[in-house]
Amino acid sequence: MIGVDEAKAKARRTYNAAADTFDEPALGFWDRFGAATVDRLDLAAGARVLDVCSGAGASAIPAARRVGPTGHVVGVDLADRLLGLARAKADRLGLSWLELRHGDIEQLDEPPASYDAVVIAFGIFFLPDMTTALRRLWGLVAPGGQLAVTTWGPGLFEPANSIFWDAVSTVRPDLQRAWNPWDTLTDPTAVTDLLAAAGATFVRVETVPGVHALSDPGDFWTIVTGSGYRATHDALNPTERNTVRDITLTTLDRDQVGAVRTDVIYADATRST
Repeated sequence: MIGVDEAKAKARRTYNAAADTFDEPALGFWDRFGAATVDRLDLAAGARVLDVCSGAGASAIPAARRVGPTGHVVGVDLADRLLGLARAKADRLGLSWLELRHGDIEQLDEPPASYDAVVIAFGIFFLPDMTTALRRLWGLVAPGGQLAVTTWGPGLFEPANSIFWDAVSTVRPDLQRAWNPWDTLTDPTAVTDLLAAAGATFVRVETVPGVHALSDPGDFWTIVTGSGYRATHDALNPTERNTVRDITLTTLDRDQVGAVRTDVIYADATRST
């Protein structure tokens, strides 16, 4: 098992590389689910929002739009190239009240109760101690404020996910992944229990089944290069990579796979006034 610092360095490398295609239309689910996360919050104009594991701004940008110029949104991420994508979009939209910081959320130095909302979408499962991290984030929520956690449901990107890993196993069985970081949170009860362990109150959890359409098999390869799969992609040499790509795309085409599974679990907690 790799250490915490090495795991963070790997995540930084993976998502900096994934920035190549992270914002391509084939990965439109990032923005869709980020906006849906914000829509579930009671954000008013002028609110203060912290968005952690902010990526390319999928939830930070809709939050900034919601709170308006009298508000303030801070987005934090380890991957500076993803933040660069977010910054370019924010500049283009004139969202000067969206502040983007390159940093480690476990080293945040913020006063208690300093935000009306704290958001972490598709990021909590990367933290080595999820309970401790959520407890700290919950402590940043002001009275009457909310903490939002969004994670993946079961069967993410199936059936393409299994097709990809079967292809990987033909050339590099040592890279075969039997477990994903989010696997511990694909059940709503597990998410509820995590929030309770972190001390969060008035918790609501909802699972929303969904699929993400593929315009052609190549869309899934774009997902591979613009998501956490990128670590495996980059661990393959060029010949292995071409083999995995050919097997994956040929199988997707043969099986007429036109969509992948994208179930999402949305959770939020509200601090009493």
